[in-house]
Amino acid sequence: MTIRTRTLAVGTAAVLALGLSGCSGGDAAPDGDGTVDEDRSVGAMEDFGVGDTFVATEPVTFGLAYRDHPNYPFSKSWSIIEHLAADNGVSFDVQSIPLADWQQKRALLISSGEAADLIPSTYVADVQNLTAGGALLPVSDYLDHMPNFQDKIEKWGLREDLDRTRDANGDFFVLPGLLEQAKPDYTIAIRADLWEQAGLEDPKTWDEFAEQLEVIKEEFPDLQYPYTERWSINGPIEGTMQAAAGSFGTEAGWGFGDGVTWNGSEYEYTGAQDGYRDLVTYFHGLVEDGLLDPEGATQDDDSAKAKFTTGKAAAIGSNSQEITTYRQGLAETGNDDAVVRNIVVPGGPAGDTMDATTGGRFESGIAIAASAADKPYFKALLQYVDWQYYGDSGLEFAQWGVEGETYTVDGGERALLEGIDWNGTNPDAGDDPQLLNTDFGYYNGVWSLAHGSTAELVNSMVDDEVAAFREEMNARKEVAENGPAIVLDDMQREEIAITQTNLEDLVMTATARFITGARSLDEWDAYVGELRAAGMDGFVETINEAAAS
Repeated sequence: MTIRTRTLAVGTAAVLALGLSGCSGGDAAPDGDGTVDEDRSVGAMEDFGVGDTFVATEPVTFGLAYRDHPNYPFSKSWSIIEHLAADNGVSFDVQSIPLADWQQKRALLISSGEAADLIPSTYVADVQNLTAGGALLPVSDYLDHMPNFQDKIEKWGLREDLDRTRDANGDFFVLPGLLEQAKPDYTIAIRADLWEQAGLEDPKTWDEFAEQLEVIKEEFPDLQYPYTERWSINGPIEGTMQAAAGSFGTEAGWGFGDGVTWNGSEYEYTGAQDGYRDLVTYFHGLVEDGLLDPEGATQDDDSAKAKFTTGKAAAIGSNSQEITTYRQGLAETGNDDAVVRNIVVPGGPAGDTMDATTGGRFESGIAIAASAADKPYFKALLQYVDWQYYGDSGLEFAQWGVEGETYTVDGGERALLEGIDWNGTNPDAGDDPQLLNTDFGYYNGVWSLAHGSTAELVNSMVDDEVAAFREEMNARKEVAENGPAIVLDDMQREEIAITQTNLEDLVMTATARFITGARSLDEWDAYVGELRAAGMDGFVETINEAAAS
């Protein structure tokens, strides 16, 4: 599961994205003015440019903060580890951190100056409040040694987005994962066989979706509910709320981020917007009409999936990976005739629009510990990062592995070898296949920030259905304007951090209660008053002052 947000809460306080004023990047400090002397060039290539494969001139070992996923726990015998050592001269001193502890442990290690050289699987906002202490490298100073990164930023028109991640001094500290095209993923899966039996086509608007759920409810009375939901651990139905938010002219769910939304002339508090109220009102209406399972706003994922795969619901929040899980679950419960399809996200009052986060082209990235700049292999480390995460051959290697060992190429098309699978994409995988990530270490966000980056690679390991979904989403949808960068100094950030956290807690609690009917929507004005009492107006005023600076 990929969660993409404009900003995220870190530790006990939420923080806001920093950037240069305006979006042109004209005020940016010069990038690439950091020099690396010969004493820090052990293993570095003398000539390293766009398209070159990094091969250390002598073996080097980099420290790596590894986010250890329980579904594919780290193994020293992985193919990716062995090939990087044998073919590229790169080994790792792994600082293993369990996924469940990743956010907190990463922050502690960075704050204490004990983090490993490389800190991948990191969003800009994850470490935004950790940069002032000097523990992270201002990587913007060293872009002269990262030709592939610079090439993609310029070629794909991402300079403006990159400038939004800078602090008030013009520095940025995280190299984001880059996407050539947006990769919208979250939507709703429907039982297409039931839709067909009812004579329905995929809905084009959210209102049409509600009308169709009424038909499904009438045609199939054995269903517990026509529609159930998931991803509600930290807030109500966060995946689908984010997917739907743009078409209501707001941001929500995982996209709630810093809590402010650009309305075309200024930032306003997201949780008090008319669009946010319309979005909440829509999902409340589904619950009130018996179309959406009220437990969907609070239930855990396993409960939600069980309802769908046992035939108790006909629709559920989904993405390109989870639809495979649903199909497998339905088959295991004897629903072999069930047909599941992800629908293109419907349009709403604000049109066919994606929020700026869903339509964005930055993924989780990689930070570098400031201490790495003192290592004898520092220049080699920069070159390696540039090749592995931004060079075409490095990206292909991290995703697909090694030709002849994990995949073949026929007529320019890659295909996983027989007996190897990833997410059910290989029809020749067999009943008990080896898995590309679990058994080989590839297709792992630690080494592949955007899982492909180029449009071709991103779509190379998905089936035609997923590729068509992304293509239609990108073709049909407009992307909401992101607004100017928010430039906060340390004092401003400290002043509003607690307020931001308190406001978000109020919004998420109230949103869940409004949707389920535990709180009447007649109390919306009272709710907005609670936000004001918690400091909303001062918070937004500070944001707009920072955006105008």
